Amino acid sequence: MTIRNAMTVDVEDYFQVQAFARDVDRTAWDTYPSRVEANVDRILAQFARADVHGTFFTLGWIAERHPAMVRRIVAAGHELASHGWDHTRADQQTPDVFRQDIRRARAVLEDIGGVPVTGYRAATFSIGARNLWAFGVLREEGYRYSSSINPIAHDLYGMPDAPRVPFQPDNDGFWELPMTTVRAFGRNWPCSGGGYFRLLPSVLYRLGLTRVNNAEGRPGIFYFHPCEVDPGQPRIEGAGWKSRLRHYTNLSRMAADIDQILRVFAWDRMDRVYADLLPARQPETPTRQPTAARQSAAV
Repeated sequence: MTIRNAMTVDVEDYFQVQAFARDVDRTAWDTYPSRVEANVDRILAQFARADVHGTFFTLGWIAERHPAMVRRIVAAGHELASHGWDHTRADQQTPDVFRQDIRRARAVLEDIGGVPVTGYRAATFSIGARNLWAFGVLREEGYRYSSSINPIAHDLYGMPDAPRVPFQPDNDGFWELPMTTVRAFGRNWPCSGGGYFRLLPSVLYRLGLTRVNNAEGRPGIFYFHPCEVDPGQPRIEGAGWKSRLRHYTNLSRMAADIDQILRVFAWDRMDRVYADLLPARQPETPTRQPTAARQSAAV
């Protein structure tokens, strides 16, 4: 039986990524020319050609400004999930602020998309040993799963001693679906896409995911950002060399490399890949319908 892997997109714009957090003033975001809608449309077309469905972890801030784009994601059969409100790291929030953030994002996404939003991914994989309380808040707010832990060592994120497989942090039916890694030489190595996928030869990723599928008999998770298929995006002035290296390297080949892995592996939405784990939606949280104002904005 072919193992289906989870294809995911973290929907944020190029000026919102963690690499430029010190270089871009959040209060000036609306002054930057947006590229996210055109890039998401490219990805939707790419997925349609490959007959692949995925999960779009979307910022509430983005959804509020691009409601028609959100509805196109849903109309194409993809899962709509939350990436929080404005890409603030979860480990920089108090429990109360975190709760307000994920509640606001989910409400806007459900209002615009008209579908349940039950998945969450923290900005920059910022749930770790210091803020494991976040899982309880997510469950209380109606989420069914998170994909927020990357069990590797990294200067911006990571929890190397976290389980490499799906686990229930509090044994209460809420699941964390950690990013995919390969275990070798006594440590975990990244195998879930993102910047590593662009920086390293793509054959390494294919070998790693093949090992996860065949030797370990389980699905993997891949992620990328809309700006990673956009080599013509504006450059952020004043960014340091490390940020430029992380963000701009091999953008020109990214779309073709994604086309290749779409052909080589089987893919689907997070909620369907892990359907045997995830509990049913709580009945007291009904599916929202788009408001009339939201519907008219799409015309």
